[in-house]
Amino acid sequence: MFHKILIANRGEIALRIIRTCRELGIRTVIAHSKADGDSLPRRLADESICVGPDAARLSYLNIPAIISAAAVTDSEAIHPGYGFLAENAAFADVCRACSITFIGPSPEAIRLMGDKAQARQLAKQAGVAVVPGSEAPLKDAAEAVDVTDRIGYPIIFKAAAGGGGRGMRIVRRREDVAQAFDACQSEAGSAFGSAEIYCEKYVERARHVEVQVLGDNNGMRLHLGERECSVQRRHQKLLEESPAPNLDAETRSGLHRAALTVAAAVNYVSAGTVEFIVDAEGRYYFIEMNTRIQVEHPVTEMVTGIDLVREQIRIAAGEPLGYRQDAVRLEGHAIECRINAEDPETFAPSAGRVTAWVPPGGFHVRVDSHLMAPYVVPPFYDSLLAKVIVHGRDRAEAVGRMRRALAETIVEGVKTSIPFHLKVLNDPAFLEGHFTSVDTERLRG
Repeated sequence: MFHKILIANRGEIALRIIRTCRELGIRTVIAHSKADGDSLPRRLADESICVGPDAARLSYLNIPAIISAAAVTDSEAIHPGYGFLAENAAFADVCRACSITFIGPSPEAIRLMGDKAQARQLAKQAGVAVVPGSEAPLKDAAEAVDVTDRIGYPIIFKAAAGGGGRGMRIVRRREDVAQAFDACQSEAGSAFGSAEIYCEKYVERARHVEVQVLGDNNGMRLHLGERECSVQRRHQKLLEESPAPNLDAETRSGLHRAALTVAAAVNYVSAGTVEFIVDAEGRYYFIEMNTRIQVEHPVTEMVTGIDLVREQIRIAAGEPLGYRQDAVRLEGHAIECRINAEDPETFAPSAGRVTAWVPPGGFHVRVDSHLMAPYVVPPFYDSLLAKVIVHGRDRAEAVGRMRRALAETIVEGVKTSIPFHLKVLNDPAFLEGHFTSVDTERLRG
């Protein structure tokens, strides 16, 4: 096992990693920006080191600075959390070259699954259904028109190197293809450093369901059930739950098998998530694989009792999983709400000073947060303040517990997404378990 791990991240995920490391007896070093110099993760880590100024590109994305920080602190491994460098194959390559363990999958797996067009091809070759679309990145707008005419409308353009809901455009008419292609290509180049895009048939009223997988260095791979992630706005997840409601047994088991097939095809080692869309008839299609820990991983932890960060660290240290699929027990129902510093009506960011913070508590309520009071929400990073996660014997109990937890949560000084979440939790379509990202827009205002 490692003696010391450098955490190349911030906020709640950095704190989450610190806690697991402490339970494992591993010392932690927090690599932080100047803006996070007085953050809770910095206060609770065993050591800290500043890796750059406020801007992420000069600190949390500064590979030479982070590698140097690991070297000078004698850290054996780096945990990237999610976002920033978590799915950066070049960073994983540098870690390998410097004999520092990257806590995550191999650079080869990151590189392959990070290219969404290649990932589609791999899944298809492995026998997993994919949404009809282009077989490779599109060369130009003319080719885009040819492909979209073939597969039919509506379609969606996606950045081949994309993620986080960026670099996407839905097109419903042939005359809009060229403009949407150019806009998506421009956004992809700016956001991801690669202007390659591909297109898929846009499945109306689809659900977003993902499967958590684990793989070790001995070839053992297993799933930890699925998560429903359909409550979104502009492809950004807002609320997640496990298990997914209203899935028949055949569809559920099919999703699990398909996820393990994809993981095996890429020889996946570490924790990862295989994402699907499920249509109204229960047909499911692979869309991508996230080669990192997910923001929503706590709902899986709540229903399985398995610490996913601990498993990431154990696997990276060369330890075997030590259990098989039949040992995994999925019990009850869990829901997570992401509490963002955003206007609940417009979703505009609400940076500022948090003057009061009272998290919820009680039976089977978990809060993952780096918040303090007072605390200044920096304008340089994402707006996530906290994740409230609850567990219940069934979905109805979990929904009721989440309503209660959010109602007693106090965040003063900035606007938050809590009022929006309460609308979702009282919406008839959500309560019936028939909810898609399209419904999310209906709840605005």
